[in-house]
Amino acid sequence: MRRIHELLKERIEFESATMPLLLQGDGSKTELLERFRQRGNAVLVASQSFWEGVDVRGEALSLVVIDKLPFAPPDDPVLSARIDHLKKQGRNAFVEHQLPRAVISMKQGAGRLIRDETDRGVLMICDPRMVEKSYGARIWRSLPPMRRSREVADVVAFFAG
Repeated sequence: MRRIHELLKERIEFESATMPLLLQGDGSKTELLERFRQRGNAVLVASQSFWEGVDVRGEALSLVVIDKLPFAPPDDPVLSARIDHLKKQGRNAFVEHQLPRAVISMKQGAGRLIRDETDRGVLMICDPRMVEKSYGARIWRSLPPMRRSREVADVVAFFAG
């Protein structure tokens, strides 16, 4: 997260852009969200857990970037116990537990962006597994209906229009 913030800061300075750049941890959650909402053009770099339960409507939130598919870390002890339990029953823990949870998390990520019928924005998913792995199609189909593209020019046109 800090590395992404650092790279964005360098790019914003290089482009002489005037958008505020905020980072989770540089203030309380309430304080950061208030600054994010007020500025209208701010970039807020935060983890998935930061956004849970957050409601930002309108133009203040027009882009949500998801760097990787939201699978729980494999070293999580609760996840390990569930995987072991399902395997002992001869079941597929990935298909029956991990993938459905990732689908829910992705839908929630999309839900951060589109809160009501007047909201608009771009949901950017950077993880190549979304298109390279067969399970990516299942996650893809679970997302709300929206125009989809892998072309940067389409995104630029969206924000220009």
